[in-house]
Amino acid sequence: MKRAAVLFLASVATGGCVIADVTATRDAPGAVAREYASPTAFYAKSIVIQPGYETIRLPGIIADPLTPGGADYGDTETQTASVLGKIAAGLNSVGASEADVVAMTVYLVAPQPGAVMDFQGMMRAYGKRYGSESQPNRPVRSTVQVAGLVGPGMLVEIEVTAARKPRR
Repeated sequence: MKRAAVLFLASVATGGCVIADVTATRDAPGAVAREYASPTAFYAKSIVIQPGYETIRLPGIIADPLTPGGADYGDTETQTASVLGKIAAGLNSVGASEADVVAMTVYLVAPQPGAVMDFQGMMRAYGKRYGSESQPNRPVRSTVQVAGLVGPGMLVEIEVTAARKPRR
């Protein structure tokens, strides 16, 4: 079916479009290529995902409250650790792992009005899971300070994209 679609498209005037032979993705894709600015960089400088990978998107994930009723979520480091644990569980539920994460967007709220985000608190938790000896892969990452999240006391929200070789 894919081959027929390629042949059909090849017969149409494409006006600058690029046509790829999708049959090449039947073979196992090559490795995800990650480039780092240095061996100790906390995130990738670039990532190239080979054709044939499956993409997994997890929406913005927030921490679980430390107290019943959600009155306390903890500090930035505690919330980041909670969120990253939930991300690992979410990836695991679809047969992926933290090693498959290729992109991450981190939203941080300042702990007190008028203050700045606790970037170092986020990094303490992040560094235990990404770029560690047990899991050396690091995604491309953006970290931004936002005015607020969906509820009071929430300081961290993270969304991720992962890529894995297709399950056969």
